Amino acid sequence: MLGKVLVHRVEGVGLAGRIVEVEAYLGPEDLASHASRKTSKRARIMFGPPGMVYVYLIYGMHHCLNFVTENDGTAGAVLVRAVEPLDGIEQMRLNRGSGTADRSLADGPGKLCQAMAINLTHNRADACGDRIWLENRGHAVGRVERTPRIGVDYAGKWAQKPWRFRVEN
Repeated sequence: MLGKVLVHRVEGVGLAGRIVEVEAYLGPEDLASHASRKTSKRARIMFGPPGMVYVYLIYGMHHCLNFVTENDGTAGAVLVRAVEPLDGIEQMRLNRGSGTADRSLADGPGKLCQAMAINLTHNRADACGDRIWLENRGHAVGRVERTPRIGVDYAGKWAQKPWRFRVEN
């Protein structure tokens, strides 16, 4: 997904950003994944079908955008952690509030969703639909940094899995 362009069309305005940071989450054995609590209503979407949008609320205030990635019946999703804004930047500035530097518009999962007006109404949307989708615009990725995921210390050994991928610079 790195280098692909995330697009969200809002009231005729295209908001778009090049994906520069993601984290992978696997099935029930991955204690950092919502799928480890597979009986929860929220996590069921992670079990497929692939290509669905999974949006959830964290800390009661920040939306997070994921794409379901595995075959139907197998849990897996990729959290989009950051994008480099490309289109609709003025609207992203308005969505984030005055004084936000362009470099910081979408450099975290909550900021990204706020800038791109993504919220719980997008949960379970088809990523091949007309609301949210990915495009290949030929952006070179360059060097990719691989690190442990962020904010999942509670997951024991799963917190140390190097499943965060970030385009350098």
